[in-house]
Amino acid sequence: MSAEGGGSFVLVLHGHMPWVLHHGRWPHGDHWLFDAVLDVYLPLLEMVDGLAAQGLDAGFSLGLTPVLLEQLRAPGAAAGLAAHLEARLTQARADQANPSLAGLAAWWEARFCRQRDHLSELNHDVVPALAEHAKAGRIELLSSFAAHGFAPLLLHDASIRGQLRTGLDISERHLGFRPRGIWLPECAFRPAGAWTPPVLHGDSRQRRGVDQILADEGVTHFVVDHHLFERARSEAVHEGGGAQKVGWERAGQEPWRGWRSPMRPHRVNTEGGLDGPVAFARHPELSEQVWSADVGYPGDPTYLEFHKRHGGDGLRYWRVTDRTTDLGGKAPYDSRPVADVVYRHARHFADTVRDRLGAWRQQTGRAGVVCAPFDAELFGHWWFEGPDFLREVLLALHHEPDVRVETAEARLARDPPDTTVWLPEGTWGEGGDHRVWLEPSSEWTWEAAYRAEDRFLGLLQQARAAPEGLSTLRAWDLLRKAARELLLLQASDWNFVIHTGGAVDYGHRRFCDHLGRFDMICTMAADVLAGRSPADWELQAELLYDARCPAFANPPLDAWR
Repeated sequence: MSAEGGGSFVLVLHGHMPWVLHHGRWPHGDHWLFDAVLDVYLPLLEMVDGLAAQGLDAGFSLGLTPVLLEQLRAPGAAAGLAAHLEARLTQARADQANPSLAGLAAWWEARFCRQRDHLSELNHDVVPALAEHAKAGRIELLSSFAAHGFAPLLLHDASIRGQLRTGLDISERHLGFRPRGIWLPECAFRPAGAWTPPVLHGDSRQRRGVDQILADEGVTHFVVDHHLFERARSEAVHEGGGAQKVGWERAGQEPWRGWRSPMRPHRVNTEGGLDGPVAFARHPELSEQVWSADVGYPGDPTYLEFHKRHGGDGLRYWRVTDRTTDLGGKAPYDSRPVADVVYRHARHFADTVRDRLGAWRQQTGRAGVVCAPFDAELFGHWWFEGPDFLREVLLALHHEPDVRVETAEARLARDPPDTTVWLPEGTWGEGGDHRVWLEPSSEWTWEAAYRAEDRFLGLLQQARAAPEGLSTLRAWDLLRKAARELLLLQASDWNFVIHTGGAVDYGHRRFCDHLGRFDMICTMAADVLAGRSPADWELQAELLYDARCPAFANPPLDAWR
């Protein structure tokens, strides 16, 4: 594309899964993780490999949350994935005895055999191969908060730093480099200023903006929902190698700068400064083409039906057929016409990207950005044909002379934003606010989480003030274990599944499990710091710390300040 072309397409995929390894099999256990590898991450890797073989960079940003990385590379995960794939192969072969399923079962068997060969070449670990593509500049890998903590509702800034720095450390350990971009969990943002906890504590307190905490830890860019840009306030203009403070009225006077448009990224500073990390905003129209229940591509009658499986956790043999048809009325899946439908949808999506960039160029005289963030699991897991769709979209856009396909990081390096804005509080969830994660039925989880934060920070203060010695070393070891449980109980996932109603008991149980471990470990740490070390404290600590799930084994406790 020429330097004066229409603009950039920035695809951002959010790869995430709460800690489910060794917490059951199906639907919220090991099988969820292993199916994500087979349905999502291996196909994405194959797509990047294929484009690279054609001399093309895939040019998209992929978030791999630290909790997902820890599970993909946990001890025994590779063996578990291999065993799971063999079980899927066995299912496919057994289903061929059923005349109505035989053809599709053979199709599944062939797919699983190809995947088995590929995973064997990778030692059943897709992460190093993805990291190599990132180091070569073909894709960008993003980090995130360690356990997907919901930043705006965490009680202390120290907890936000703990989640973020632990997450960056984990990403660096697994990827071999420290990502500069992150996926902000739930795209949840809060500006600087006075804040009153919604439960338990009633005191107003001054909080740093999430943007400033990100900047403190070296984060350069993240993604928010478009409605935050719609309420942005102009703060500064960057021109001629410098920055100039401007008034809030400038946002309405200079529409060509894109102050309130998702077509231009902005630096973000909510504490009155001139600089800060850069926010990209989700383009609502492009997202609707995929997510909408009415017009979204995945609802096409040709595509594989996600919700119907053969025998519980079995294979899928039916197609969408009709959005309004119940599962009993689904017709058999036929893979033959799928490629044409995928191409048609990809071409429509690519044309829409091109047209929006062209319209922005014509309207403002400037190159715009279409940012399309999605959950990675949509492509392959929920929408089986999704990876093929992405490949066709990227190929189509690579051949558009007025569109540049590039990662968020590459876009910033080539064309840094010339604006700084203040952003309001919000998420990409229902209503654009916190209602998904904080509602009357889940207030008790936040009360418990706030007490946990207070207790943990109090014990850290005691440990820092304690004289050096064996007891203090034992206390620090216990506090690292407590930090692990605190990070995990702060995961936004538990409240999400409670809100949706799909797994309420599971969400309650997982939150309470981590809270119970946290409380017992903190009690041990308090005893040690007070000189009341029980004889069996080491045995108790070992029992409490689940060795099968060594996530966040060495969190940087100095981050909690």
